[in-house]
Amino acid sequence: MARSIDDIYDELLVLRCQDGESDALNELVSRWHGRLLVHAYRLTGCREDAADVLQDAWLAIVRGIRRLDDPARFRSWAYRIVTYKSADRVRRAVRQRRVARASAERVPVQDSPEDPVDHADEIGALRAALRALPGDRRAILTMHHLESMPLSEIAVALGIPEGTVKSRLHHARVHLKTTLEQAERKTNVRL
Repeated sequence: MARSIDDIYDELLVLRCQDGESDALNELVSRWHGRLLVHAYRLTGCREDAADVLQDAWLAIVRGIRRLDDPARFRSWAYRIVTYKSADRVRRAVRQRRVARASAERVPVQDSPEDPVDHADEIGALRAALRALPGDRRAILTMHHLESMPLSEIAVALGIPEGTVKSRLHHARVHLKTTLEQAERKTNVRL
């Protein structure tokens, strides 16, 4: 796969960071913060959690960047860190909900309803369908189609075999297609 100018520039920034140049780190953060924040949000489903995850991830990235052997692997390495930090955050939130439920004498806690979406709006329907995907499949789908990451890099980022990435990507596409078709049928029935 051919490397772009942006890829080469990111590699140079990583090398400069490894040499201790703080301005290179600032530029690397400014180039990657938005993409990594979106990835954390896709995995956590909450803006505040995503921001916290990303703060933790940047700390881990700064601490570990000198040990990154291949600067060309920065993207998959950073995505993997964000993925693991997001998983930790989601596990912690699930644990806290269980404790809260148990302490509230087993009164079920209502999950907040999803934002209302106008299914006549195709973008709204797509967003709703993406939200309906399980987090791992949503992450794989968006990493592949929105971030243009190859399957091998996604596999490294998520710490799973490439065949698993292919399988989950296929199932995510099928699920997305089914969800969109159902939303379209509902819209057509209302008309």
